[in-house]
Amino acid sequence: MPLLNAHNISLPIADPVLKFLLELIIILGAPLLLNKVKVPHLIGLIVAGAIVGPNGFNLLARDSSVVVTGTTGLLYIMFLAGLEIDMGEFKKNKWKSLTFAVYTFSVPFILGFIGGHYILHFSLLTTLLFASLFSSHTLIAYPLVSKLGITKNRSVNILVGGTMITDVLSLLVLAAVVGLTEGNATQTFWIKLGVSCIAFGLIVLLLFPIIAKWFFKNVEDKISQYIFVLVVIYLAALIAELAGIEDIIGAFFAGLALNRLIPRSSALMNRVEFVGNAIFIPFFLISVGMLVDFRAFIQSWETLGVAGIMIVSSIGGKWLAALITQKTFRLTNDEGKLIFGLSSASAAATLASVMVGYNIIVSETAAGEPVRLLSEHVLNGSILLILISCTVSSLVTMSAAQKIATATNESTVAEDNEEERILIAIKHQSMVDVMVNVTLLLKSKANTKNLFAINVINEEKNESSVKNAEKVLEEAVKAAAAADVELNSIMRYDNDVMSGINNAIKEQRITDLIIGLQQDKGFSPSLMYNLYNGYLQNDNINVMLYNAAQPISTVKSYTVLIPQLARQEPGFLHVLIHIWNIARNSGATMNFYANGPELDILQAIHKKSSIEATFQKLEHWKKGEEIAASLKENEALFVILAKRGMVSYTPRMKMIPDFLNGHLQDRSFMLFFPFSEAETSIGEKRAISNHSDFMEIGRAIKKLFG
Repeated sequence: MPLLNAHNISLPIADPVLKFLLELIIILGAPLLLNKVKVPHLIGLIVAGAIVGPNGFNLLARDSSVVVTGTTGLLYIMFLAGLEIDMGEFKKNKWKSLTFAVYTFSVPFILGFIGGHYILHFSLLTTLLFASLFSSHTLIAYPLVSKLGITKNRSVNILVGGTMITDVLSLLVLAAVVGLTEGNATQTFWIKLGVSCIAFGLIVLLLFPIIAKWFFKNVEDKISQYIFVLVVIYLAALIAELAGIEDIIGAFFAGLALNRLIPRSSALMNRVEFVGNAIFIPFFLISVGMLVDFRAFIQSWETLGVAGIMIVSSIGGKWLAALITQKTFRLTNDEGKLIFGLSSASAAATLASVMVGYNIIVSETAAGEPVRLLSEHVLNGSILLILISCTVSSLVTMSAAQKIATATNESTVAEDNEEERILIAIKHQSMVDVMVNVTLLLKSKANTKNLFAINVINEEKNESSVKNAEKVLEEAVKAAAAADVELNSIMRYDNDVMSGINNAIKEQRITDLIIGLQQDKGFSPSLMYNLYNGYLQNDNINVMLYNAAQPISTVKSYTVLIPQLARQEPGFLHVLIHIWNIARNSGATMNFYANGPELDILQAIHKKSSIEATFQKLEHWKKGEEIAASLKENEALFVILAKRGMVSYTPRMKMIPDFLNGHLQDRSFMLFFPFSEAETSIGEKRAISNHSDFMEIGRAIKKLFG
């Protein structure tokens, strides 16, 4: 038996290979088994952790390796919550988040105080700490919401913002109780804590984005970018601990700091979510399960009594807080249930507070035994609370989230939906990433298969030109695949590039063409000839010209110039959808400049969406050029133009390329040419989108046009 002799199979398993293999089998098997019975796999991972842990069959010890990966998983959950929050919606709902935080902190706190002081007869300090255990919550079910794509729902935004506030408040109660117990709660203590917290916020929210923006601009290596994200998470967590608050708050703030720098549809976002959901978060759930000790409840009725009070105070209090929030803001029943589901799980902050209170010895008995601030019954009760609350959280969240996702999908399908089909023209390898990245941001969310990249070989066929085209297209396909998007490559031979692209447009029924400008060439004479004499002759497509002076994820705001009468162009709405998508996916601010009627349309649309935008009147086109020329660093330009013969066309539009060549080659910009024919099969059926914001755009346009 050489294999058995080569490995230490005594329990708990010490061999790192066997340990990791067993954990991977659990992570793999839980979803496969539980999905069949429609039970969230999060519960399976927690239960599996209890079975294989030290209080179960003792197959695995909850050693430093488990703690490290589990801690990373917890930090990851909080980081994703901050990263995926819709900042525009968050700002709109900030007062709602604050109100929810007051509800979800105070209601469980009051119930816990009553139970601790009047039923369990704890001392005042013990009661305060005991009550604070139920005010905080861990977003353990957040991955379920993220997977279903409803993180932008208003109830989720309200909850995530409130989570940050209530967890901070509960941890401040912990700090205060510890200070009072140890006699350190002086005026100096509070000043020091306040200053350190403010310093932490300033460093993470102001300094981190500057560093991250520089890093993403100067480092293109994808692996290095992901490692940088991990460094930011742990560094923010460490700074939070140094400031006297919990590391999970640091991870959440790290997500807020990188929120605008990691676009929703980018390959980096896909990597961040994939690694977290595949490895770190499951390890955290297993580590939580390892804490469960069912024997403690069999051995002591007092433990069961304490646990019962804790469960009622925590889950009951969170349910009441969610119900009050639902009634206050007139949310739907499913949104109220979703708030309850996400806020009902007690894990991270609760466990941290219990362990701190358990380790504080306030006195000794006559027999010399230590009297702890929080007793062993509370410690064991908290473990049962974690198990039950995480189970309730997973089940309720899954049920409510599925209903909301289904309702959202049903209400956002356009009546006449023609597939969006985008073609990217890529010639050089240096343009691959920038072209794919901008396409991922402007495409509709549902479009994961109808993207095309073309490379036209317009010279004598030779081995080097063919290999270059193959390499460019292969890189483009890989870049899109990294974001879980299918990109179809087209390599064709033609007399000239314009002819090859135009033929591909007809063959593939393309709706949008994106052409990239080489940084050192700008608008060359050949490009302008192909534009006006070729690409714009296709009446049924939008044409976009993109100049990438910097990574699109690092652009802070866009100036959007819209000409007079643009609203009358058949393709105006569809170009606007692309701009809205970029704003939503990147988190950048859109500064719109347009005339009165166009501004009315934009403002009506904005009321139905969550992007950050400003609106100013554009008196004349020359003024728009002056605004464009004053762009600052990390600002970019969008211009909606028209070809000759369209109602919004003005002669000065012909001068825009020369103006951009002379003034803005060091700035990112995109020119949009909306399609001009409405009475065509594609024009009549052009997809609005399957996203709710787009349906609202369509309704707003119809209402304004009567």
